[in-house]
Amino acid sequence: MTRESASSQLLGSTVTATGVANLSGRAALVTGGGSGIGLACAAALAAAGADVHVVDLDAEKAKTVADAIGGVAHTADLADPDVIDTLPSDIDILVNNAGLQHVAALHEFPPDRFALMQQVMVTAPFLLIRRVLPHMYAGGWGRVINMSSVHGLRASAFKSAYVTAKHALEGLSKVTAVEGAPHGVTSNCVNPGYVRTPLVEGQIKDQAAAHGISPGDVLSDVLLTRAPVKRLLEAEEVAAAALWLCGPHTSYITGASLPMDGGWGAS
Repeated sequence: MTRESASSQLLGSTVTATGVANLSGRAALVTGGGSGIGLACAAALAAAGADVHVVDLDAEKAKTVADAIGGVAHTADLADPDVIDTLPSDIDILVNNAGLQHVAALHEFPPDRFALMQQVMVTAPFLLIRRVLPHMYAGGWGRVINMSSVHGLRASAFKSAYVTAKHALEGLSKVTAVEGAPHGVTSNCVNPGYVRTPLVEGQIKDQAAAHGISPGDVLSDVLLTRAPVKRLLEAEEVAAAALWLCGPHTSYITGASLPMDGGWGAS
């Protein structure tokens, strides 16, 4: 089985890199690559020819994905700053995707949970960018893709830590873009709305408890109430955007935030 067909089989779709990007000879690292958006990105990059390092807290998930796409698995807890130095530095494409969520009113939000979320979604991306930039600079080419969110541009109640982290990631991405431009390195955020992932499924459950309504009502009346397109985004659609940012026609796109929010930001 080819890497491309294995990736498509893993995703249960026909996502390929045809006409998008040829990443042969490039090394990519995807955090949170064991499921959801990270899995989709790892598979899409591998299908385009990249050698993909799949980083995940869950060793079994990382190995399953890496084996399916011909990549390399790394088990890492990104809440530990010291773990960054155990990951490869000779990376051409960095996808900062790992994240977690906690839903609670601001005055009741656990400070330790807030700190953990900043560590995983802000400090770890900073340390990873810092680690891989010298290699990108030396090669005169690099792509930093930060999985932000509609919540990197807008706020919602009960998500103080997540909104704070995503806004911080937006700033980090822009600074990376400014500093990386003379070296052929671009840095951009992808800003999905609600994606069909385990993280969002957990959010639906938490929101149902917080609002005292059914999970179905959370989807229609809470999560998608501000989006004109009334469906969840698929992880493969987000991965396609990430892959596009690595393609031959996007070297002038940097420091940008790419909304994939079903029109949420327009309404």
